[in-house]
Amino acid sequence: MTMKQPMLAPTQSTAGQAIRPVSDHEFALFQKLIYSKAGIHLAPAKKALLEARLTRRLRELGLHSFAAYYQKVLAVDDDEELVVLLDRIATNETHFFREPKQFEFLDNQIISEWQSEGHAASGRRSIRVWSAACSTGEEPYSIAMMLSDHFAPGSGWDFDILATDLSTRVLAAASAAVWPVAKASEIPNSYLKKYMLKGIGEQEGKMKAGPEIRSVIRFERLNLNDDHYPVEGNFDLIFCRNVLIYFDTRARAGAIARLIDHLAPNGYLFVGHAESLHSVTDRVRYVLPTIYSNCSQPQLAVKPQRHGAKSTR
Repeated sequence: MTMKQPMLAPTQSTAGQAIRPVSDHEFALFQKLIYSKAGIHLAPAKKALLEARLTRRLRELGLHSFAAYYQKVLAVDDDEELVVLLDRIATNETHFFREPKQFEFLDNQIISEWQSEGHAASGRRSIRVWSAACSTGEEPYSIAMMLSDHFAPGSGWDFDILATDLSTRVLAAASAAVWPVAKASEIPNSYLKKYMLKGIGEQEGKMKAGPEIRSVIRFERLNLNDDHYPVEGNFDLIFCRNVLIYFDTRARAGAIARLIDHLAPNGYLFVGHAESLHSVTDRVRYVLPTIYSNCSQPQLAVKPQRHGAKSTR
């Protein structure tokens, strides 16, 4: 027996007219559009989520049906409304030093190896990092704090971080680099004191990234579902975490292939805790859960994780 969807109470538009609940047909249209443009698969159970996230936009535009909004998205030649739609649909949960085991590996092994290589060679060394689903910025700023702590100005090293996301809304927040001070608990104390500024006056209750780490990050909009990524060169580290779970098998494989195209010969790819590249690609080598290295890199012995003042929480 087919169960009926629970009846949804109509909401009111800015003109006072009720916004009709999204129909199954309308939801199917949005499913297809969102998948084709962003690679995000909305399961049937996400119908209520789509309605909740888009209803406010319908009110803003004075529209009374999801069919009318769908037609507006299709009618915009410059994709402006499509960007707004994808902004509203995207899930952007993130934290500072999320996936702490990955940051421990970066600190204990990768950076240690880079420093050893640098001591054995002369000249300046450069590090390139790509945070490929940066959300509101906690990920790239976490990376910037760790790299800045090891490779200070004048050390003979430099690094830059490219941070991209599908959502222009979260990119604006990431670029502003301001968060509630409650998020300070996610940051190791040594980094917090060194790289974060505490708000006062009108900014009380907030914190902002200091200029040392803001200056090494650049933000750009990028759709991981696009056939080509408009980024130049290769990266030593690519973080693409907790976004591939929203892709189906085909979209996931395509995104991973394009990311690996930009992974340096000795580079590392980091994915989310619920993600695995098993059966997705044979172009990278498993190192630890959620950590992969370029197959051109010699197999490395993984050091035991040390614990100390710099370990992440």
